[in-house]
Amino acid sequence: MAFDPSHTAPGALVFFERRELERLLSLYGRMVAAGEWRDYGIGGLADACVFSVFRRASEAPLYRIEKRPALARRQGAWAVIGQGGHVLKRGHDLDQVLRFFDKGRFRIVE
Repeated sequence: MAFDPSHTAPGALVFFERRELERLLSLYGRMVAAGEWRDYGIGGLADACVFSVFRRASEAPLYRIEKRPALARRQGAWAVIGQGGHVLKRGHDLDQVLRFFDKGRFRIVE
């Protein structure tokens, strides 16, 4: 019988796997070094887990990176969500979704 991520045990929380968490924290460290982000938060829920990043701890998150296993076969389990709640990037692979943050690495200098 194949594992179906959309069916979890009652009361179980969805959370990041070790490799996923290492990838998220690597991105976070790079963005902190660039002066873009200053704080983060992690939460596990019944249907999703969320990695939130903040410019300041007292503000709303700049971005939320969500893992929703129930959407794995449809739109993709991973999503980057902006401050206004808009989905900025969605996909099946974490590395592909996190490429959203690579866009700001190059700036035009006059």
